[in-house]
Amino acid sequence: MNAEPAPVTDSETAPVPDLRRVFAAPDGNGGKQVAVFLEGGDEQARAAASGAPLSVFVQAADPTGLRLRVFTPTREKGSSDSAAIAALSAVQGRAGLLDVVEVTQGDPEAGGEVQMAQLCGGEWLLRQGVVTVQAVTADLSTLGLSPTGPVWVAGTGRPNLVAEVADPGTLDAFVPDDAAVGDVNRATGTTGLILFCMGGPARADVSFRAFGPLKGFTEDAASSNMLACLTGVLGHLGRLPADSTLIRAAQRRPGQPARLSAQYAPAEGGTEVWVGGRVTPV
Repeated sequence: MNAEPAPVTDSETAPVPDLRRVFAAPDGNGGKQVAVFLEGGDEQARAAASGAPLSVFVQAADPTGLRLRVFTPTREKGSSDSAAIAALSAVQGRAGLLDVVEVTQGDPEAGGEVQMAQLCGGEWLLRQGVVTVQAVTADLSTLGLSPTGPVWVAGTGRPNLVAEVADPGTLDAFVPDDAAVGDVNRATGTTGLILFCMGGPARADVSFRAFGPLKGFTEDAASSNMLACLTGVLGHLGRLPADSTLIRAAQRRPGQPARLSAQYAPAEGGTEVWVGGRVTPV
């Protein structure tokens, strides 16, 4: 990405957000709503007035990448995969983005967080990194669960605990308890919990739910890094499709379904994973 990319300008663009839904289920429901602003300035006040839980401001863009700042209605978030993918979708035609670009998020005075993004089959995917996987012993009985085999610690940095359940009914019926999930994470040296089963609605390859009380949330609705960890486990087990490099995943938070895509490739020490998905106007 160039050191000083030009700001996005359009004389006909009013300072109102372009509302987008990221990772919606195939029926158009669920996912995450993001307000995309094509220029910066007065970010916190505009985020508070946007009506969306997440707002992303395009500070600069050129064909090689974007510089973004992300806000909730009350604070600067720092970075968000959902926000980045919404911004990439909104800016793609205006900035003539290349198929592989660099995305920088966060306060520029603090350096920001940099990720690579690629356009794949009309969807933007963000590189999550190489996922490493290790089998562990864990007692999930306090969660009311009896996993169908071993459990795993998987991560690209902060590790998550990954466990397979018997079927979609078991996955959907699980009711998380923050204290119990947190205790299991502490006991296994992990920061989140991923439950999954193979298959899912609308030809999904895998279904999952993602929990993270130690990260500050009970359950996420659309988690790129959690799916990356799950993809790494499937790669470790030899359960990724051999005739493809992409899987479709149904994230099944009750009342807020999502559909994400994960691209994968073998890498030294694990599986390299990129995650993204579909973006639609609200």
